[in-house]
Amino acid sequence: MAWNIADLIEHVCDTVPDRVAIIAGDRPQTYGELEARANQLAHHLAASGVKAGDHVGIYAFNSHEFIETVFAAYKLRAVPINVNYRYVEAELQYLFDNADLVALVHDAQFAPRIAAVRDSLPMLKHLIAIDDGTGTDVSAIGSLDYESALAGQSAARDFGPRSDDDIYILYTGGTTGMPKGVVWRQEDVLCVLGGLVNFDTGIRVQDEWEFANAAAAADDGGMGIVIAPLMHGAAQWTVFNTLLNGRTAVLLPKFDPDDVWRNVDKYKITMLAITGDAMGRPLIEALEAGDYEGTSLVTVASTAAVFSATVKERYLERFPNLIIADAVGSTETGYNGVRVIVKGSEEKPGPPTINMGPDTVVFDDDYNIVQPGSGVVGRMARGGHVPLRYHKDPEKSAATFVTVEGKRYSIPGDFATVEPDGTMRLLGRGSVCINSGGEKIYPEEVESALKAHPAVFDALVVGVPDERWGERVAAVVEVRPGLAVTLEELDVHTRDHVAGYKVPRELHVVDKIQRSPSGKPDYPWAKKVATGAE
Repeated sequence: MAWNIADLIEHVCDTVPDRVAIIAGDRPQTYGELEARANQLAHHLAASGVKAGDHVGIYAFNSHEFIETVFAAYKLRAVPINVNYRYVEAELQYLFDNADLVALVHDAQFAPRIAAVRDSLPMLKHLIAIDDGTGTDVSAIGSLDYESALAGQSAARDFGPRSDDDIYILYTGGTTGMPKGVVWRQEDVLCVLGGLVNFDTGIRVQDEWEFANAAAAADDGGMGIVIAPLMHGAAQWTVFNTLLNGRTAVLLPKFDPDDVWRNVDKYKITMLAITGDAMGRPLIEALEAGDYEGTSLVTVASTAAVFSATVKERYLERFPNLIIADAVGSTETGYNGVRVIVKGSEEKPGPPTINMGPDTVVFDDDYNIVQPGSGVVGRMARGGHVPLRYHKDPEKSAATFVTVEGKRYSIPGDFATVEPDGTMRLLGRGSVCINSGGEKIYPEEVESALKAHPAVFDALVVGVPDERWGERVAAVVEVRPGLAVTLEELDVHTRDHVAGYKVPRELHVVDKIQRSPSGKPDYPWAKKVATGAE
């Protein structure tokens, strides 16, 4: 057995074939059923010309078929590629071409978008359509029905050996720019996201059989619910970790707060994985307004977006024994650190502080490690197991994956300081940093202060042109239903939390803050709103 996603999950399938692995659309699927169907799809893909190293796109909402396709590709040593279902035609054409797709598994409803770009993609030879209930005609693009692709194929596992060096790629849009494919060795990504290295101690699991046997033997009844889209890494690794640990994952096709709580109560969910306030806030408000219990919850884990102190307090008021894990990471680094919050934890509005992982540091501009309490603002970095590169982008690869004193680091551009107690205070992504009269202002810090105001439901902060200061701070705010807020009120409020030069000088109220399905802020959209270009 290799340190390989397919190898490790196959061992769990062999050990507990009758245990439920995935529930999607209220339909349970056992580990044995997942294994058999993934094998059938893998045989079909191989017969259609897909070979080791080829890239297979998945353009779909959360479903059994999504997981089966990922598993099938890894069985062949091919590489599944996540496709953002919100992309318009120009973005799809870029991604399909940049990712070198040779095959694509897609929800039927996306056939018209695929048809619009298909002629410019000579490498894309084979299409498979998932019946998503929309009745969309896929004949114009020649897609084969998903169930027909599996029909008649062998369910046997008769594939060749795999390697620790097999590739995992995750496309990330970040907060700005076109998507980038982050290329990992599977062993490395399993170490930073799959539990092969202890997140707290940094101690590495040495024996893959021991790891797989322990995971397969686990039978604690733990169930997690996946409400973020599988096209994003946070959701993918929630599912991978569930499968690697022999547990059950409940998949929801789209984020609906009331649907989440119905499923939590129905399946007695113990762990809720969210992406910061974008999911956390509407969830707690739906719980408070609805007739739900949620008493099975043990842990709420937030990743990939800011989870503000005021929202955490509301969860802890409702569930006094709840454990909140506020984790930090990125597609380019994996896990960087976590803060565990329980009832009574002291946390103030503003940038969160995180206990850094064993391989996490903060570098200054000269690549010196920032010392605790120095006040130096630097860039968060992770050593140890890091990606190989960005796919087909040597320039960005050289800028992000650097060698310092003989050790490779990933430095994706998140700014931070190191507190006197050794914790890391996150300031936000440098690409959206506002420069006002030479002062650097990190949007997430101001956003956290704004969202602590009782009338503010969500907020994004951007810089807009200013003749005197170069840029000034503008707030784009979604107000709670039935409430209102003025710039003057927000000025008074935010001055209690941030320095005066960080206080917004403009207020733009919108009906809805635009974010990605994973909860990441859409800063280009907010910039257009603030400058009147939207």
